[in-house]
This record gives sequence, structure tokens and C-alpha cells, in this order.
Amino acid sequence: MEATTIPTTSSNLDTVTLAKKGDRQAFISLMESNKISMYRVAKSILHNECDIEDAMQNTIILAYEKIYKLKKNDYFKTWLIRILINECNKVHKKNKKTISLEKVKEESTPSPQCINIDLYNALNSLDEKLRLVITLFYFEDMTTKEISKAIGISDNAVRTRLFRGREKLYKLLGGNS
Repeated sequence: MEATTIPTTSSNLDTVTLAKKGDRQAFISLMESNKISMYRVAKSILHNECDIEDAMQNTIILAYEKIYKLKKNDYFKTWLIRILINECNKVHKKNKKTISLEKVKEESTPSPQCINIDLYNALNSLDEKLRLVITLFYFEDMTTKEISKAIGISDNAVRTRLFRGREKLYKLLGGNS
């Protein structure tokens, strides 16, 4: 099986190498260049801004502590997204155990990168599994193999979720079917 990576420039590879050697500025630079991607992925799993911030902060801490374990610099973004997904799942699991005294539906505000409000709302109405795969594929430009590796499911399962997600989005956005 051929490994695929998210395209990385030689500059990013150099920055990853420096960060692995303990260069704090290089690590900060990597986090800055990936923060929008991290936010999108976290937003596709969690809806509460506080939970998103917690997951992102925990991801940054874990990535900083464990970056020396990264074997291939080419896989940095995939590795980072995998950590983020795990952290989001931990937050989601913790929240399931919490009983809310007041059920207040939090109004989510569209991200600045989201121009089409209808698409944004349709995407948020999808099941979490479909929303995550759609977000990674279309907004983060990850291949099905990269998504498969990042979320721990087969490549065929990713393709199936993409197909089902696109189908549901088409119906939600008024497509004839």
C-alpha cells in the first residue's frame, strides 16, 4: 500500500525538522500555519466554541510534547489532525456524560471562510461521521487515503461516507432526487 501525504513544501519540512529538535519558534510557526485547518476539523466534530478551543489547546500541548515521535516529517499535518480528532472525541465523550440543567441550543456562527450560509447549515445538519469526512476532503484537501489513515477507517469506508454525505447535501440544498 502506497503512503500518501498532504503536500508539504520544503520550507515546512525544514520547520518540522527544527520543531522536532526543540525549536519553539518553528513549532509556533507550524501551529499558526495549521490553525485554520485544525479549527475546521474540530468544528465539524464539536459545535461548542469552548469545546473546540479545549480540543485545539490539548492538541497543541500533545503535539509539542510528542513531536519527537513523528517518524516522517511529510506526515506532520496528518499526524496533527489525528491527534486533534482523538482530542475532539475525548471532549465529545466527556460531554455525553454531562447532564445539562438547561437545554439551550447554542447558535453557531458561520466561520469567516464559509461564504455560503445554506451550505454551512446543510453541512452542520449532517451526521458527525459524514460531516468530518466531507470537511477533511473538501475543505482540507485531504485524499481518501489520508482521511482513512487520520480517522482510522478503511479507504472504502471513506469513499462510502463521501458518497452518502454528498447525496444528503444535494438533497438538503434542494437538488432533485
